[in-house]
Amino acid sequence: MASELEFEPPYLFPDYRATELRAPQQQLVKLPREWFHQARGPVFGRIPVRQEDADLTTQHAGAPLGERIIITGRVTDSGGRAVRNTLIEVWQANAAGRYIDPVDDHPAPLDPNFTGAGRCLTDDEGVYRFVTVKPGAYPWRNHANAWRPAHVHFSLFGPSLGSRLVTQMYFAGDPLIPHDPILNSIPDERGRSLLMARFDLDTTIPEWALGYRWDIVLRGGGATPMEQG
Repeated sequence: MASELEFEPPYLFPDYRATELRAPQQQLVKLPREWFHQARGPVFGRIPVRQEDADLTTQHAGAPLGERIIITGRVTDSGGRAVRNTLIEVWQANAAGRYIDPVDDHPAPLDPNFTGAGRCLTDDEGVYRFVTVKPGAYPWRNHANAWRPAHVHFSLFGPSLGSRLVTQMYFAGDPLIPHDPILNSIPDERGRSLLMARFDLDTTIPEWALGYRWDIVLRGGGATPMEQG
């Protein structure tokens, strides 16, 4: 059985050029547990999580452009038990492959009806659900003719401030996947497959939105790979 570590990308992966700037150059130091804030979480600030936060297509006056999709799945632990009341945040590019971040200078149109961010809590069965549009590919200048495949960023918060996990979800069959050094920094093919959302007819709503299913496993041999650092 593959170990959890075999699925984790290294801090330094030269094909992903940004890691050369941010990968640790010295041996990591383990800090005492008491140095971290251990208050129970998740913590939401002054605005509680609302049901409408999970629908990225209804946050503005009009509907965003692009292919409407539904992304759903379960969050479980290594024993298959549901992880309930977990805060999940997502962010993504719009259908043209453009983020609203001011540093994104990709010459693709912004969508005034799409911010590209949402959040929800898992229910008692560990289920989450988002409505959004399928993100577009975009160039990212990592290497010659570099394009990132369609993906959605996921952040999961556990019971304390120090238990945040960040990862990316991809769409199975995307032709850009074999050329993406971020995804391919995961050394094990099975580990890479754990980041693939797959079309799900049961989730699809007729004449309205295609459905995709992506389950997230926390820890263990089948754990979903998470970003380092």
